[in-house]
Amino acid sequence: MSEVFKILVVNPGSTSSKLGLFENEQIVAEKKINHPAEEIGKHPQIMDQVEFRRLLMDDFLREHDIKPHTLSAVVGRGGLLKPIPSGTYRVTPQILEDLKSNRYGEHASNLGAVLAHTFTQDFSIPSFIVDPVVVDEYHPLARYTGLKEIPRVPIWHALNVMAVVRQTCKNEGFDLTQDNFVVAHIGGGISVSAIERGRCIDVSNGLEAGPFTPERSGSLPTTQLVNLCFSGKYSQAEIKKMLVGRGGLVNHIGTSSLMDVENRIKDGDKACQEVFEAMCYQIAKEIGSYVAVLRGQVCRIILTGGGAKCPPLVENVSSYVKSFAPVHVVPGEDELAALAMGALRVLRNEAEPREYKA
Repeated sequence: MSEVFKILVVNPGSTSSKLGLFENEQIVAEKKINHPAEEIGKHPQIMDQVEFRRLLMDDFLREHDIKPHTLSAVVGRGGLLKPIPSGTYRVTPQILEDLKSNRYGEHASNLGAVLAHTFTQDFSIPSFIVDPVVVDEYHPLARYTGLKEIPRVPIWHALNVMAVVRQTCKNEGFDLTQDNFVVAHIGGGISVSAIERGRCIDVSNGLEAGPFTPERSGSLPTTQLVNLCFSGKYSQAEIKKMLVGRGGLVNHIGTSSLMDVENRIKDGDKACQEVFEAMCYQIAKEIGSYVAVLRGQVCRIILTGGGAKCPPLVENVSSYVKSFAPVHVVPGEDELAALAMGALRVLRNEAEPREYKA
């Protein structure tokens, strides 16, 4: 009988904490804890929140009658670190130093490794992070733009994308180290990535480029953007909000909800339908460009994220790209499971833990 590994997962967000308890691949308990504004307000610095969030983790374990010392590992969401390759990383003093000092930026996800490591301190339990948003395995040519002052940088849905690629390989008999995939993660942001033999060699920046999204502008004509910036009509903050938060579908039709869009199209809203089809067109065009990056050698095109739950979107995008490779749909995202599986691969000696180096 195979060994059962108990894994505690923590995914801290700005206003909530998601907790999961796994026994091998099986989730046995999960909980989302919302943090009221007044609670967060007592701890204005992110790292001041470690103590109260750790207490919530202890409560979660007690609720399910789990003794902390019986855990096999604790894994947290990776935060803002220096660019690193994809993989599972053991939490080390260098990781803790960079996160606690906000060396590469302050974000609630920085708490993930710190919270996980408190169990290492208290119970000598291994602690890990998996595929943070800073994963960078770019091909050197992918970094160039037409201005040396503005290199391309990857900001993408690394955790979910790599999880669905690994799962697709397992389910369909592909070899992660030999086969290639194009993955479109479609949510409030959209990133399209070229996965070559297990490495993301190029990806559209989910904040600043690529297709327009339910709430982001995506790539824009640069001269027109410059003119808008210097028109005197908008502050810098307003322009940034137009690009991320009030762009895309929100800008065109006043909603970021794909369900609302579906209903409006069913009710005969032709303008809404055209904008929706334009977004699908841009997603498909982006997918095609990443098929080219892989020289057409693609085993599957994968559509994932919340947008992959929208049948009209899946159908529309697939109609453009299915001639390149079979389209595989993995709707939604499961970050808790992705984190747990990253730790499980190490516990089972299926993967070596990576070491973070400053």
